[in-house]
Amino acid sequence: MSAPVAPGRWPLLGHTPAMLRRRFAFTSALREHGDIVTIFLGPMRVHVVTSPSLTHEVLVAKGGSFSKGAMFDKFAPYLGNGLLLSNGKFHLRQRRLIQPAFHRDRIARYATTMVSAATELTDSWRAGEVRAVEEDMQALAVTIVGEALFSTDIGKRAIAEARRSIFLVIKQGMARALSPGIVERLPLRANREFDEAIARMRAIGMEVIADSREGGADHGDVLSMLLLAQHEDTGAGMTDRQVYDEVLTLLTAGIETTALALAWVFHEVAAHPDVERKLHAELDEVLEGPVTFADIPRLTYTARVVDEVLRMYPVWILMRRALTDVELGGVRIPEGAEVIVSPHALHFDPDSYEDPHRFDPDRWSPARAKDIPKGAFIPFGAGTRQCVGNVFARTEIIITLATVAAKWWLVPVPGKPVKMKFTSAAYPDGLLMTVTPRTPREQ
Repeated sequence: MSAPVAPGRWPLLGHTPAMLRRRFAFTSALREHGDIVTIFLGPMRVHVVTSPSLTHEVLVAKGGSFSKGAMFDKFAPYLGNGLLLSNGKFHLRQRRLIQPAFHRDRIARYATTMVSAATELTDSWRAGEVRAVEEDMQALAVTIVGEALFSTDIGKRAIAEARRSIFLVIKQGMARALSPGIVERLPLRANREFDEAIARMRAIGMEVIADSREGGADHGDVLSMLLLAQHEDTGAGMTDRQVYDEVLTLLTAGIETTALALAWVFHEVAAHPDVERKLHAELDEVLEGPVTFADIPRLTYTARVVDEVLRMYPVWILMRRALTDVELGGVRIPEGAEVIVSPHALHFDPDSYEDPHRFDPDRWSPARAKDIPKGAFIPFGAGTRQCVGNVFARTEIIITLATVAAKWWLVPVPGKPVKMKFTSAAYPDGLLMTVTPRTPREQ
């Protein structure tokens, strides 16, 4: 059995124009044509999986039959062979080396950094001032991930460079991934800025790695863990280049999703007064001072708010490549074929979520969440390719939301609706909010 071809295919260009023009609407509409739908990106045939059950097969049950797909190939020249792009036995070996840096005891230590950075940001605000919240949250995400990666003095220079360059790298990297290869070779300003940013980050990154390796101490940061890690079979550690690839991967993958969620969570909370009241009531009941890692298990409603934001604002698409012939839902996927999964489309599937466009944290209550099918909620991917820092990111978002909401109301500026811009996900653009102390308004 073959999969149906989506309507709207252009000669030569295939479905690419419709996909780039309509993005979320295009991928969401594909479920109307079946659980697996064929599209063409230019001449390349791609199978789009639209159901949660088949998504679970691709990412988990049959995950070993797939590697990273064509879109990720375009990132290799600057992300190298880090965890995001590596495949096979090498990927599994690297994942085992890196996972200890994100064990619970380490997350508890990083949580102190998260609280400190979020508190420093909120203490810098002044009552009545208007903040561009997306910019504040982007800077905060860079600071938190950067300080978790690099705790030394020279590492602070790397954090400063990441703050300067990482979002340019993410934006232009996605543009390259979706463009023909010739575009990145053209003498364009965007290409020059991208190449310069990569060169700056590589220079300071390799300098920090060399300095840390010479010291040989465990500073309690991720970089120390990477430098001290040894392969079980050989006892050998990573090369400086491999450590750099993993560091840049963690910076790139660990900042964008979190920064987006942090910005959107304040937008959604402000737009839903009932959610805001419940959130504040829980924070007032649980917190006896600044939030701590030990408080998180009791912040159940706060966690539901975070999960709902992660549902509504995930990455747009993931790509996989079949390593062998695979059968999915009765359709034969040949070796080498490309497969797309859309977290966004899955997160808004009305068969999985009642009224999916409504912001409803209570859908994550135990009684309701148990009915959400496997494969329907994948903000960090799933299976062996699930983001290794998913607990880190979720902890960071909860801590930041609790820190800000315990002290401030963030009120949208009248007449200044937030806009969206798109890369690999929906970015808020112009999320202007007035910061107001909570206590006077509550009384």
